[in-house]
Amino acid sequence: MTTPTSQGARDRVVVLAGATSAAGLAATRALRDAGARVIVTGRSAERLCPLADAGAETVVADATSPAEMTALAGRLDTVDAVVPLVGGWRGGGGLAGQRDDDFAALLPALEAVRATSRAFDARLRASPAGRFAIVSSTAVARPLAGGANYAAVKAASEAWTRAVAQGFSKAAREADEPLRAAAVVFRAKALDPDALAARLVGLWDADAADLNDRVLDLG
Repeated sequence: MTTPTSQGARDRVVVLAGATSAAGLAATRALRDAGARVIVTGRSAERLCPLADAGAETVVADATSPAEMTALAGRLDTVDAVVPLVGGWRGGGGLAGQRDDDFAALLPALEAVRATSRAFDARLRASPAGRFAIVSSTAVARPLAGGANYAAVKAASEAWTRAVAQGFSKAAREADEPLRAAAVVFRAKALDPDALAARLVGLWDADAADLNDRVLDLG
């Protein structure tokens, strides 16, 4: 019997937003190998070149911009997964060392989660197996003074993603339909791009009801 997840990643349309990084490149290669159509966004055309070489469709767009993400969503008929990959780390110096400029530099990660989830919400709910995934940190569970800025931004990103999950559940319940979309958080201590790539390919290994609102350890 055909189910929304039986095809795995094959023929899925996956948007990797702000993915001009080692993690973005690894995810692109793995998803393309699995048969997915991959669309990668970044602010630099030059930095998008390796992603294009790996088989992605590339779009110069700012993942933190609601307007630019909404415009991209409007150009795509189908979207099965969205993964914002804007990241970075700044910290150290104890609580006194948590500078405002460092906090401002970390905020785009949260802004990308907000912008992409809002822009693609309708597309993901319309998919037979929509997925929204973010990369967080084990620092959320055990924040340290020297990483308070970072942990705070990651915690906020997790809270937003859990709200996305609740929205998926509410929409399905109100439509009296089975849950087809899921939002998930991947936590890592030190991000291994290949480990993340494998988990993204496996986003359709479980039904939405078993995946939605889950926090999963990347190891």
